[in-house]
Amino acid sequence: MIHPEHIEKHFTASEMVRDIVIGMADGLTVPFALAAGLSGAVEATQIIITAGLAEVAAGSIAMGLGGYLAAKTDAEHYASEKYREEREVVELPEVEAAEVAEVFRGYGLPDDQIEKIVDSLRKDPVKWVDFMMKFELGLEAPDPKRARTSAFTIAVSYIVGGMVPLTPYFFAATARQGLMISAAVTLLALLVFGYIKGRYTTSHPFRSAWQTVVVGGLAATAAFTIAKLFG
Repeated sequence: MIHPEHIEKHFTASEMVRDIVIGMADGLTVPFALAAGLSGAVEATQIIITAGLAEVAAGSIAMGLGGYLAAKTDAEHYASEKYREEREVVELPEVEAAEVAEVFRGYGLPDDQIEKIVDSLRKDPVKWVDFMMKFELGLEAPDPKRARTSAFTIAVSYIVGGMVPLTPYFFAATARQGLMISAAVTLLALLVFGYIKGRYTTSHPFRSAWQTVVVGGLAATAAFTIAKLFG
């Protein structure tokens, strides 16, 4: 009997998607809330546009820098832990061998098979350290370009997201008109973005969609209400 070839499809760009989600989510929400708040206090669209563009510029830089520092911290943490493991397989080989055995006992392997695996790893210190990093510490070797890529991805995503709620004000006659169009466009964008995010990160894309809309809507409503009360 001929069985059809099984091809597994796994999504492997999780770090890139995480960066896009971080940048786009804040980019859609923060400038939207700022524009909505200003719309409740001023009538001139030029003020809203200027403040919005300043926020998008500052926000993209801050978010990108945050992504860069986070990725650099991850890389430094990995290097530090790898150095420690490299030292321990030389200075404390028996302890490290016992830790390897414990990992495989967790998978239910018998001791005679575990002993062969441990002996094999002890003959290759590089693979031994790689094994300990992955299975004892749960750490994967970071991409050396990760920090720059993360910073760029988050910053660009923030700018793209931030321009969605601001663009209607360029063409609106009044701040109130701009707010109405911006709200419709941004909530639709949040809905689509939430659904796409859910498709990649969860098994409930529709729940992700409405949750994203609710968060963005609440942020804008709060900003608009505060501006009306104190403006």
